[in-house]
Amino acid sequence: MNTLPLSDDIDRAAELLQGKLISVLTGAGISTDSGIPDYRGEGAAVRNPMTFQQFQSSPEFRQRYWAGSHLGWKRFAASTPNDGHEALAAFERLGLSNGIVTQNVDGLHLRAGSKRVVDVHGSIDRARCLRCGQYFARTPLAARISELNPWLEESDSHTLNPDGDADVHNVDDFIVPDCTVCGGLLKPDVVFFGEFVPTRKFQLGAALVDQSEAMIVAGSSLVVNSGIRLVERAMRKKIPLVIINRGATKADRRADVKIDGGASAVLGELVERLAA
Repeated sequence: MNTLPLSDDIDRAAELLQGKLISVLTGAGISTDSGIPDYRGEGAAVRNPMTFQQFQSSPEFRQRYWAGSHLGWKRFAASTPNDGHEALAAFERLGLSNGIVTQNVDGLHLRAGSKRVVDVHGSIDRARCLRCGQYFARTPLAARISELNPWLEESDSHTLNPDGDADVHNVDDFIVPDCTVCGGLLKPDVVFFGEFVPTRKFQLGAALVDQSEAMIVAGSSLVVNSGIRLVERAMRKKIPLVIINRGATKADRRADVKIDGGASAVLGELVERLAA
């Protein structure tokens, strides 16, 4: 449950943001109220996510990844947008924001009604063939996986991770789906560790920052390079920077206002003040 920070911090943020077109950067912390864990918040487990190089190198790695990704996606698909996602959709609807750059792969901003969303790390709801480039929607792909691996559906006690993966053991019998067009390797359309954010995606995110007059960071510790690069871009423009995050971020000392609190409550308060 969110604990609302001091109202004067929110008032200071609203005063800075009033009348300005705002770009928004979100991270895993905005989705915790939807039941999706974050990477670095209090109590988060230390993880060593699979790299792209591992995924490519071995059938065993692909078995482990696809088994976990299948179960994780089912949990993601069942999650719903929270008040933070709804508040940011309202920001856009009211003309307060020119869009969202998200590091999340859960698709919850779009499901909340936001229209202009740049998912710099991709989206878990689609997969792509590494050979021919064909894209596949996850719902029919999940049906294929369930049909090939009915035993995997027997337990729902697996630990969900923020990137749409789940910890699964004993996957020696797991059958990895292949591309129905060319028989190539399928990969969820997300940026793995060891991969670069697609240039076009970063350019779209940078354009939102360049066209804005203020920036909000919500639910990101800014440890990942894609996020801090966008924040540095905003700071070079010398536009107001408001950070909303439980715990420290890499840009706290450079923010105009840092609010140590939950994104859902703070964004809800901000949209009320800015829309007044």
